[in-house]
Amino acid sequence: MSEIVSGNTRKESGPNGKYLGSAFILYLNYFIHGIGCSLLGQQVIKEFLAGQWGTGVEKVTMVAAALGLGRLITLPFSGPISDRMGRRLCALLGIASYALFFVGIAFSPNMQVAYIAAILGGAANSFLDTGVIPACVELMEPKSGLATMLTKLFISMAQLLLPFMMGALAAANLPYSVLMYVCATVILVIGVLVLKIPLPEKKAAGAAEGKTGDKVDSFLGSLKKAKFTVESVALIAIGFTCTATFQLWLNCAQTFGKEVAHMTDPGMMQTYYSAGTIVAIFVTSVLVNKFLPVRFLAIYPAIATVMLVLVYMIKTPAICMAGAFVIGYSAAGGVLQLATATVNDLFPTIKGTITSIIMIASSLSNYTILSLAGSLGAAKGAGSVIILNIVITAIGVMLALFVNLRYGRLAGKEK
Repeated sequence: MSEIVSGNTRKESGPNGKYLGSAFILYLNYFIHGIGCSLLGQQVIKEFLAGQWGTGVEKVTMVAAALGLGRLITLPFSGPISDRMGRRLCALLGIASYALFFVGIAFSPNMQVAYIAAILGGAANSFLDTGVIPACVELMEPKSGLATMLTKLFISMAQLLLPFMMGALAAANLPYSVLMYVCATVILVIGVLVLKIPLPEKKAAGAAEGKTGDKVDSFLGSLKKAKFTVESVALIAIGFTCTATFQLWLNCAQTFGKEVAHMTDPGMMQTYYSAGTIVAIFVTSVLVNKFLPVRFLAIYPAIATVMLVLVYMIKTPAICMAGAFVIGYSAAGGVLQLATATVNDLFPTIKGTITSIIMIASSLSNYTILSLAGSLGAAKGAGSVIILNIVITAIGVMLALFVNLRYGRLAGKEK
């Protein structure tokens, strides 16, 4: 069976030049988000905050888990707010939440205050995802694929530069909280610009759908009527496992690098990780036009599993750097997006429903796995978190192999 995917040959006009400036300003939110979602995983930030709170660094990982909790709490209503009240308002809610997150973490005298701030950071992520991404897709029509890819690119660029930002602060003898205040200030400036930029007019959801409750009812109705198969459940579970792989690395690998591999500058792992992610964005976007996306759901996590085993066994600074690049490529370079694309291909009748469930599974993974990692790291050490990552990623490989084995029959059934 050939796996070459033929491309569609249709004429498409480019994005409206009038809105390119608006799109750029909206994407700047994702540059700040790239810092926000990575900040609590940096070893120097962990040590800084642990000293500020009078706790161990593992408590910072538990606070990072609250980012997933905040996203879980707001996912059910952030989308409807965006659809009914507009992309601009939803983006502004995300911006305000992120500003509170940065200031809250910087000021936090203890873990409890930081936990509340992290919940706001997770809420910010949810509002940006449901406000900024749809707005950029609308601004850049018909290049929706490019619009989505650019969000990942802005995040990765921020993560690539983050260690250098922290190095500059250390060289200037400034506290790391300065970076948090700067991020809060910059995103508020972006918010002022978002208030002023032109956005395309959009029909009110309420007018298009009748009653304001219709959309929610239709979602719940489709959820009740949806016939979930073993394969769809496996794909939802992959949304959980692939998120766990990169979140555990992003938030815990630097601690392993310092405590186990004895790295002098574990923060540089972030740069290699981000470089791997950026390479994956471009390489995978080419490969998926030639091969079935479902194949990468098994190949990429398998590569990540092998790399995690090597990191755990060899325990040197060089292998940690190499591991950061490979994990960035294979775990954070689009597996979640490929899982979503695959499930949409296989189950088009419940596309919206199952996509939402995958995103909820991803957020649930962020919250539960990082909470577990914080407790496990405190009790058993940083190596135990790598073992946890190996186990979860290997489970993801087995799930993906099952989906691949079933893919031909399922794809034929849908046709």
